[in-house]
Amino acid sequence: MKLWCLHLSAVFLILCGSISFAEIDDLEVEEDTADEDEVKVAKLKTDQKYYIPPMPSGDVFFVESFETDRDLDKSWVQSAAKKDGVDENIAKYDGKWAIEEPIEQPLRGDLGLVLKSKAKHHAISALLHKPYEFIGNPLIVQYEVKFQNGLECGGAYVKLLSKPDAGKLNLKEFNDKTPYTIMFGPDKCGNDAKLHFIFRHKNPVTGVFEEKHAKRPTVNLDKKFTDKQTHLYTLILNSDNSFQIFIDHVLVNSGNLLEDMTPAVNPAEEIDDINDEKPDDWDEMEKIRDPAAVKPEDWDESEPTKIEDSNASKPDGWLEDEDELIPDPSAEKPDDWLVLVFVNVLYLAVALRRFVYKVAASSKVFPVARSVTHSRFNARLLRCT
Repeated sequence: MKLWCLHLSAVFLILCGSISFAEIDDLEVEEDTADEDEVKVAKLKTDQKYYIPPMPSGDVFFVESFETDRDLDKSWVQSAAKKDGVDENIAKYDGKWAIEEPIEQPLRGDLGLVLKSKAKHHAISALLHKPYEFIGNPLIVQYEVKFQNGLECGGAYVKLLSKPDAGKLNLKEFNDKTPYTIMFGPDKCGNDAKLHFIFRHKNPVTGVFEEKHAKRPTVNLDKKFTDKQTHLYTLILNSDNSFQIFIDHVLVNSGNLLEDMTPAVNPAEEIDDINDEKPDDWDEMEKIRDPAAVKPEDWDESEPTKIEDSNASKPDGWLEDEDELIPDPSAEKPDDWLVLVFVNVLYLAVALRRFVYKVAASSKVFPVARSVTHSRFNARLLRCT
């Protein structure tokens, strides 16, 4: 499994493993040259903590802590592609990005990649320091997300793009159809809050790539999109095909790539043959009589077909006075139930009205009864309709 490029699409992302800070205590203010307001401002600044970028160690394939606003043009490429199957007015990836401090800033100098445009497609990417090949060591993907204005519909997920068989990736043309190996991160639309973990797997028989989705996390994710706080998302893939997903160092999902993904990587032992057909002489009867079967010699035709079990006993909680059948409180009438009853009643009333009217019309002896009967059925029809 080879990974080549990292894709970010987020409101506020910081790619770092940890945050450290130092307090500034050496700021002095001369009281005889500064008024009281200036002293208060200076004292406030001495209490604020400064952000110190983390120093990565070990075999690192990519790290970005966004230390200056110049990093945007130096390391990142904003996509100029268009999305297929979308109206021309909104098809372009023309959302703007910036590196700046968040609205609420607990640490001075703590910058992040900020999505600046509303209702726009955004895509930005950067090359890994070197290609990654999954040959034994765990793969760890970790980054921070802060929805500083909350989020109703959008994603803040990372894609690790697949290394092309030939040539180089054109990051300017990066779009939703660009082949990737792993997709990980939060996503929300309406009331559906998700934490994606998807990997693309090539079927060794058909050669077709399929997306394999992990099950949903065990925790409620709604607050992560609305609390306007920074949250750390971590994905760990191990060489034994196990995976763990953490939010703020708390395990929220785990499983095995071969057993806990949908659709499954390994197909079931038996699957339905979609081309299978019943033979022309197929008999739909589930059971048939055995023409060779004979009754045993001691068979008694006078015995009942069923007999009581003398060893059977009622359970302890058996209620003797309960009805044999009780209504199902969750049962509901079908949508066409009342319509069907109404149509039947109306049809019956119309039929009876015509019948009685014909009988009365043919009689010259009881004209009064004819008019009364007619009126009664008119009243009944009025109530039915």
